[in-house]
Amino acid sequence: MARINDSYLKLKAGYLFPEIGRRVKEFTDANPATQVIRLGIGDVTLPLAPAILKAFHDGVDDMSRGATFHGYGPEQGYDWLSQIIIDKAYKPLGVDLKTSEVFISDGSKCDSANILDIFDLGNKVAICDPVYPVYNDTNVMVGRTGEADDQGYYAGIHYMPCTGANNFTPAIPDEKVDVIYLCYPNNPTGAVATRDDLKKWVDYARANDAVILFDAAYEAFITEADIPHSIYEIDGARECAIEFRSFSKTAGFTGVRCGLTVVPEELTGTTADGEKYSFNKLWNRRQTTKFNGVSYPVQKAAAAVYSEEGWAQVREVIDYYMENARIIREGLTAAGITCFGGVNAPYIWLETPEGMSSWDFFDKLLNECHVVGTPGSGFGPSGEGYFRLSAFGDRQNVVEAVKRIEQKWGK
Repeated sequence: MARINDSYLKLKAGYLFPEIGRRVKEFTDANPATQVIRLGIGDVTLPLAPAILKAFHDGVDDMSRGATFHGYGPEQGYDWLSQIIIDKAYKPLGVDLKTSEVFISDGSKCDSANILDIFDLGNKVAICDPVYPVYNDTNVMVGRTGEADDQGYYAGIHYMPCTGANNFTPAIPDEKVDVIYLCYPNNPTGAVATRDDLKKWVDYARANDAVILFDAAYEAFITEADIPHSIYEIDGARECAIEFRSFSKTAGFTGVRCGLTVVPEELTGTTADGEKYSFNKLWNRRQTTKFNGVSYPVQKAAAAVYSEEGWAQVREVIDYYMENARIIREGLTAAGITCFGGVNAPYIWLETPEGMSSWDFFDKLLNECHVVGTPGSGFGPSGEGYFRLSAFGDRQNVVEAVKRIEQKWGK
């Protein structure tokens, strides 16, 4: 009989967002006339920008003509899209990349999980707590960890607590680790890293031959001028960091699927014999073996994000969501709820009122205010007592949700 991967059985519970969906469905089935406002899962709500949609249609039209039809494309993505990204997203930051270092994919969630294919299971991994669940759960799935303890920490992972006590900033590990996950602007806390913060991580990684996996999925939401948008703005990062980016939240591609991973050619790891080997070559080999590339029409649409017209339209959408974030942050603060984030990120991270647990607050918010959020404990043990609200909503719904919360908890 075929054996299963027993590592999956180590996962303590179902994936966070399906559990939220289950509870919401149970409530709406029992209360079909109730308007539930969803500020939980970070899915976008506004449609694709007109310039992007036109490029998408043009790409589809190209597929209808023999002269412009595209079959299999390069698994790494078309060079013309990689070059546009380099010119428009990285060069303005003072970052020089080669097209061979940019890998177009179907999303940063997939890449941040699949990247584990090119790392040995013996590596010691450091993960922030709370954290985007994919980082933790995929390390469990591949067999890197032992069992979870009563708190939910898995043996074999170095956890870095991020709470109000340390301003949601992880401490540099007091032991040697090999792989470090960082996400800035952060999901779920909305915290950001300064240049000095990132320099400390780069210095640590270089001193310890470690690799930083830097998730920059929300970099387009940064509003403060002195906050880095890329790890590669820090000297030395090309030698120790892999960066993930996404079109999902930046340009509303959650249902379209497009992202990218940058693997510099200088970045190396060691073989079992102690020889240096290129992570860029390994990732290229992984992608060409396991991935058939992003569809041509999607890449055409992605290129239009960085056109003059497209970027102006994308910025309008981002500003809309960030105004939602301001409304949520200021409304809840006025109601006496302590809030973080929402300035450089589309998430508001709040302390649960009245000392409630994260899931108790979820149930109370759903049943009494008919608003859905995300329990902080679902992001890790240090998220207990916190809660995440997303700014990816319709303005009218956001205003109504804040009004309901103010009426319940307002002082």
